[in-house]
Amino acid sequence: VQLQASGGGLVQAGDSLTLSCADTRRTFSNNAVGWFRQAPGKEREFVASISWKSDPYYADSVKGRFTIRRDVRKSTVYLQINSLKPEDTAVYYCAKARSSYAANGVSEYTSWGRGTLVTVSS
Repeated sequence: VQLQASGGGLVQAGDSLTLSCADTRRTFSNNAVGWFRQAPGKEREFVASISWKSDPYYADSVKGRFTIRRDVRKSTVYLQINSLKPEDTAVYYCAKARSSYAANGVSEYTSWGRGTLVTVSS
């Protein structure tokens, strides 16, 4: 597996969490990287993306609470989630984009990681 997402867990509403996406093969330095999530019974939805130059792009639904950043030296992309809500409960996936620029479409990404489960209790 090229991308490994980690950092999920069971948290309470209002808590913060930081998810990590490590590129074990160190191949995404020139690609955008995105985070998506999929709640039970729902389609996978875009959350955030970051370009190769570290320009962030967020879904409207998470602006102000989610922060995406990348550490080129560690070949890792992070997603910080603040003020967690029960509706944030989902499996969070990271993926490498086909291009260098942030994008929000599932089809624009390849090399999906296995996902990490975030469960927010009320």
